[in-house]
Amino acid sequence: MEATQRKPFFFFISLFHLFLFANSLSSFQDLHIINAERRIDLSSHIIKVYLTLKVENLGTSPASEVHLAFSPTEVEHLAIVKAAATSGKRKKKTYTPLGVKSADIPDGPNETKFFSIALLTPLSKGETITLEVLYQLTHSLEPFPVEISQSESQLVYFRDSAILLSPYHVKQQTTFIKTPTTRVESFTVVDPVKRSGTELKYGPYDNHTPYSYSPVLVHFENNNPFSVVEELEREIEISHWGSVQVTERYSLVHGGARHKGVFSRVEYQTRQGHGAGASSFKHLLARLPARVHSVYYRDQIGNISSSHLRTGFVKSELEFEPRYPLFGGWKSTFVIGYGVPLQDFLFESSDGRRYLNFTFGCPLLEAVVDKLTLKVVLPEGSRDPTAVVPFQVEQRLETKHTYLDVVGRTVVVLEKRNAVPDHSIPFQVYYSFNPIFMLAEPLLLVSAFFLFFVASVAYLHVDLSIRK
Repeated sequence: MEATQRKPFFFFISLFHLFLFANSLSSFQDLHIINAERRIDLSSHIIKVYLTLKVENLGTSPASEVHLAFSPTEVEHLAIVKAAATSGKRKKKTYTPLGVKSADIPDGPNETKFFSIALLTPLSKGETITLEVLYQLTHSLEPFPVEISQSESQLVYFRDSAILLSPYHVKQQTTFIKTPTTRVESFTVVDPVKRSGTELKYGPYDNHTPYSYSPVLVHFENNNPFSVVEELEREIEISHWGSVQVTERYSLVHGGARHKGVFSRVEYQTRQGHGAGASSFKHLLARLPARVHSVYYRDQIGNISSSHLRTGFVKSELEFEPRYPLFGGWKSTFVIGYGVPLQDFLFESSDGRRYLNFTFGCPLLEAVVDKLTLKVVLPEGSRDPTAVVPFQVEQRLETKHTYLDVVGRTVVVLEKRNAVPDHSIPFQVYYSFNPIFMLAEPLLLVSAFFLFFVASVAYLHVDLSIRK
């Protein structure tokens, strides 16, 4: 009986998906890409792809969105996607940001996934629009060989397609691939292709049908720091008595080719700049808020003195070194803590609620964070907390008990996976707070001292001796 009831349900679900696919197929046929230019920057371990599309509507009905296609592997490593509509040329060019989200339509051929760009005004028949898209990929460079010695340079593979993967017909397209150095061991030839210095040019290619794909493999040198934070926990504790305390716990790993053999510190020190340890890194730079104070940097052993802090009115920079240089596969765990003035980050909204305005993401430059957990510890007595983050994150609430707390403090927990430097943008946490709760801790201390005083007086005046 239950199986019989499920059949109509699955039938309607299948019918709904078929309707979505037919509808999306119709919109894919209406739009054509007149010209596509793709620039792939492989300078670091975070791949940045800049895509310029000139789209024309050849259909009869207006188009309200444009779709981007990604392979399943790209979606797995996709960190961020941004899009903007452009108008004008060169210095007079203007950018209008557009919303991008995962498209709720069935997969295309070979499990192709789609993201949709929402246009501000529908594109009518015969009209064109120029879009500029930026997307970033992490963990997409494959070290080969997978193990290298201290004196060897790091070589990596990059896999992609010379032809833009798109659900639309592409009239003309060109792909540029930029490598960090001129050392390129090999690359796939898909004529016409041209190499000049650190740049590979594939194309131009004319008139390619939807979902065309031509795989390419580039084997090149990349000794830039592959700094990967496997787990980062940032705790922001708000005190209405005048300070915001930030504690950051890092678990850092070198994500490049694994180190093999014995590490020689003598060779590392004497041959710096001559190829020894070229793929390793020992200098880290963290961008902190302006007017930071009480900065510390330590690990499990204790405080580390190899750090330098530069403060300013706009930002502060902390340059520091781990206890040892990091080679492929090596890890380091450490803690950075600092305080910032309350008035710089806590404000009051028009409805009387208070809100924290702070920066999301990882302060380390050019670092990929596999798992970022951000905890905002609100003052005791805070109510109705809400977080406003400009991208999708996981949210939950916890309770933390610290000294002199009675019921505990509400903690807003935000989690983000696969975070990159472009996620370091402001977010807000709103909450309601009754100022009477600021008297709770002083009254608790006064009450404790008063009870202690009363107990002491009573003890001195009570005669506990045994008399005959």
